[in-house]
Amino acid sequence: MRATGKAGTTRPRRRRIAEDPEFAAEFERQRRAIAAIDAIVNQLDALREDHRLSKAELARAIDKNPSSVRRLLTAKGNPELATVVAMADALDADVVVVPRNTAGPRRRSAIAS
Repeated sequence: MRATGKAGTTRPRRRRIAEDPEFAAEFERQRRAIAAIDAIVNQLDALREDHRLSKAELARAIDKNPSSVRRLLTAKGNPELATVVAMADALDADVVVVPRNTAGPRRRSAIAS
């Protein structure tokens, strides 16, 4: 877990985790959700790069505003993804991005047509 940058801010949290089982369970659930969202976003961004698409090109391919795609790929979290992760967590599952095209990355022209 990252430190917040302010001196002493993680020490009270560590103590509360050690002393409060409900807090510890919720903290762990939130940590897993954030890690899952980060993994999904990182996988999507890696796939975007594999396909040699810019964020703006990807946005156009899915009829979205380029700024919304940039935010999704750079923001710390997304409530809609958090909902998906929470549902998966409740079902004792993980959310994973699996490329459908096993032949390798598609070229830009294949997606644009």
